[in-house]
Amino acid sequence: MTITAAITNAYKADIQDGVHQPGDDYRIALYSSSATLNVDTAAYTATGEVVGTGYTAGGKSLSGRAVGGASNVRWVDFSDPVWSGASITARGALIYNATRSNKAIAVLDFGADISASGAPFTVEFPVPAAATALIRIG
Repeated sequence: MTITAAITNAYKADIQDGVHQPGDDYRIALYSSSATLNVDTAAYTATGEVVGTGYTAGGKSLSGRAVGGASNVRWVDFSDPVWSGASITARGALIYNATRSNKAIAVLDFGADISASGAPFTVEFPVPAAATALIRIG
């Protein structure tokens, strides 16, 4: 199984149609190394999703949505999500839009298994800038 970081093809098509809106429920779900997620992932799936204390299937809603841009690049950013008191191991994540039929937006590959044992599990998003923002189009 493989997790390959990407802005999904589904999202690229959806933005052309104005599918995703500011007030939607954007979510992040965590996945183990047994998951297969990539540019062709079209929607949230429970297959390969993390199971453990402090984590609920479907992940959690993202907060702090902000849109920005510079140097002909536009991006969307969110606050770093935290699962408190988690006992889980994750290899990657999927950002998706629960309001819009769970449509996939971005696949994150952590590069290795990351674990928490009764501690906060935080996904740290990069600084939102033209060269570093997680979800960017340019």
